Amino acid sequence: MSAPQAVAAGLSYNEARTALELSLSELQASDLDVEAMAGLYRRAEAYAERCEQLLNQVEQDVLLWTGNDPKATPAAYAP
Repeated sequence: MSAPQAVAAGLSYNEARTALELSLSELQASDLDVEAMAGLYRRAEAYAERCEQLLNQVEQDVLLWTGNDPKATPAAYAP
């Protein structure tokens, strides 16, 4: 696990999304040298991956109960 991934791994969805937005803003607004830009890009990528990981986890956790039968087997949510 890379350093940016290790930092992102402990973040909540909102924290990772905010960090991603800030990173993207800095990438767009700054005149960074190539090394700094690459590091910032890797951090942004790690934040985006964390957001996706958390969204996938939530998707797996969401269950849809069919019918009014409380004993019915839950089915995975399908949008």
